[in-house]
Amino acid sequence: MNFINENIAEIAREIVVSNGFFLIDVTFRGTENNKVIEVFIDGEKNITAEDCAKVSKEINSIIDEKQLIKSRYRLDISSPGVDRPLQYLKQYSKHIGRRFEVTFNVDGNRKSIKGRLIKIEGENLIFFTGKESEINFNDIIKAKVLISFS
Repeated sequence: MNFINENIAEIAREIVVSNGFFLIDVTFRGTENNKVIEVFIDGEKNITAEDCAKVSKEINSIIDEKQLIKSRYRLDISSPGVDRPLQYLKQYSKHIGRRFEVTFNVDGNRKSIKGRLIKIEGENLIFFTGKESEINFNDIIKAKVLISFS
C-alpha cells in the first residue's frame, strides 16, 4: 500500500472509531485517475445508511482538506455483507440466534461446525449444533453468518 492509501486508511480508522464503530476493511481499486475507496464499517448494533453517510462526509472532508487525492475518486462506505467473515468479538452479539459456519482450532487441529449462536460468555461463544458447543473467540479461524430464508 502506498503512502497516500495508508494515510487515507488511517484517517478512515480514526473517523470510524470516533463515531463509535469499528473498521473492518479499506480497499482501493480503480485507476490513478479514477480511484475507488471502499470502507467497510460495523458496530455492536446494525449500521444505518445515515451512519454511513456521516462517516463518508467526514472522511471526504479530510481527504479534500489535505488534498490527498488530486484526481477524481469515489468513496463508498458500507457495512460488511453476510459474505464477509466476522473479525471482532463485539460483532457477534447482534447475531445471537442466527446460524453460523465456524472454522476453529482444537488442540492444533482444524474443525468446522454449523450451528446457531445461542449466547456469549466473556470470550466464549456458545453454539447449538444438536448439543451446545463452546468455542473461544481466539480459536476461531473463520466465522460466517449463514443466510436463512425461513
